[in-house]
Amino acid sequence: MKYLQNVFQGRSFLDCKDYTPAEISYLIDFASRLKELKKEHIPHEYLKGKNIALLFEKASTRTRSAFVVACNDLGAHSEYLGASEIHLGKKESVKDTAKVLGSMYDGIKYRGFAQEDVE
Repeated sequence: MKYLQNVFQGRSFLDCKDYTPAEISYLIDFASRLKELKKEHIPHEYLKGKNIALLFEKASTRTRSAFVVACNDLGAHSEYLGASEIHLGKKESVKDTAKVLGSMYDGIKYRGFAQEDVE
């Protein structure tokens, strides 16, 4: 069976400048559609069976809650990995942690202090 690959598959969202204006518009329109589906109580599990790591170097109630709810709405399983629970940047570098987690999870959401760490 041949799998279709969309233009976003395999790409990281690190900065808006990495995407064309048309791609950004598409993402905004798609997000609006997902919001409509939720409001209408229509299931939209586009990420069913996917595992998402929520990697938080700094605490954030609203960001964490938004991503947990989004993962649930989209059918994904989220795993919260907070700074007090992991050794981010201590026993292993942020880069090494990202490589390991990237091999285990289908996606990583990172909330930290510096854009350079994400890049």
